[in-house]
This record gives sequence, structure tokens and C-alpha cells, in this order.
Amino acid sequence: MQKIRHTSVAPTRTQRLAPGGEIDAHRHDDHQIAYASQGTIAVTTDAGSWVAPATRAIWIPAGTVHQHQAHGELELHLVGLPATENPLGLDKPAVLAVSPLLRELIVAYTRDPENDSPPHLRLRAVMLDQLKTSPEQPLHLPTPTDPLLRELHALLRADPADNRSLDDLGRQIGASARTLSRRLHDDLGLTYPQWRTQIRLHHALILLADNTPVTTVAHSCGWSSASTFIDVFRRTFGHTPGSRPDT
Repeated sequence: MQKIRHTSVAPTRTQRLAPGGEIDAHRHDDHQIAYASQGTIAVTTDAGSWVAPATRAIWIPAGTVHQHQAHGELELHLVGLPATENPLGLDKPAVLAVSPLLRELIVAYTRDPENDSPPHLRLRAVMLDQLKTSPEQPLHLPTPTDPLLRELHALLRADPADNRSLDDLGRQIGASARTLSRRLHDDLGLTYPQWRTQIRLHHALILLADNTPVTTVAHSCGWSSASTFIDVFRRTFGHTPGSRPDT
């Protein structure tokens, strides 16, 4: 059984992780915000995984068992908040949009976490005000509980470019497309195309963090062309995969 660390206070700090670096499974009694100003951060819980590039942050409620993984050279900013202070009113992990202003506030606040001067406390108050208005983003990749869906999930995660139909994939795992579609709806509330797109986007973020060329990412994740991938990416994240989000 995996040992889970328990830390009562969620730290506020800035730290660097090498590509593939991890923070092992743990929980704390505080809420926490995880933001990567460089690279891409993945947070995994029993309920699924969340991946966030520099335009997104991940909200981790108090008591949630989670682990972090770095994709690309990661500069990670962690903000701990007391369990009594929940500016978002969220009791489940979520991905939040990060505006250029919020980005700078998080970076500045986490680089001097021990500073309790009035200016620094005012900076914190503005950061929390900005968080209250940050829209939640649909970037959660849920972990299915259904055994058949877990088999399908393993196939798609192993090869996101697998373009076989749900009928063909179902034959491999011994289920009809109709059965799999119904279970997807009941278990995850998603259609098969929606779920497959989320899996592909998560994989694409990881490849992009490792500086993989956009065209290679597109084909590795199953899109027919780079332009199709770029269009889906832009509609999801608000910028193209090859651009800097803060410009």
C-alpha cells in the first residue's frame, strides 16, 4: 500500500522540478493552489488528473490526496490557504484560468512567502480577489470506475493517436460500442469523442512542455493535421500551442 504523507500546513513557496520530477502522494489540512510559470504541472488524485500550462492553475481542496509531476523544466508556485479561507467556494480539484495579472501576483507572492509586511499582505488580498473571478476550465481528465472503461482508458492513454472506432476498440476488450457509450455517459458524463479529445489534449500538453514540435504533437495525439490540432487547442486554451500565453 502506498504511504501517504500528511502535512497539516500547505506550504507557500516557489520551487523548481526537473522534467519528470515528482512530489509524492500527500495531503494537507489546508487548501492549495499549484501554478507553473514555466513548464506544465500535472496533479493526480483518485478522481483523475489535471494538467495545467502557464495559463492555468490547479485548485486542490483541503484533505485531497494528490501528487505532482513536472513536464518540462518546471517552476512551480504553491500557495497555501487555511481551510477556512476558500475564495473559490470549490470542494473538488479544478483548473482555473490565470490572467497575466494573476500570474504576476502569484509569482511575486510565492517568492517571498515569509514576508508579512503590509504591502505584501495587500498583494495577497489582491491575489485572492483575482482568484474569485478566475473561471473554472474543463480540463479534468476523470478516472473511470467502470472496469471496461478502465481497459479502454489504458488503450487510449497508451496510444492517443489510435483512431480506431469505438466498435473496433470494444471488440478488443469484449464490449459493444453501445455498452461503452452508455457506461461513459453513466460513469463520466461524457461522450466517447469528448473523452478521447480530453485524453489527447492532456497528452499534447505534456509533449509541448518537452518542446516537441507542434506538427509532431498533432500526429502523435491523433489529429489529422497540425491545423486541426491548433484549432482545437486554441478553442480550449485561448491561444495557439506555439505561442506564449502571456504575450
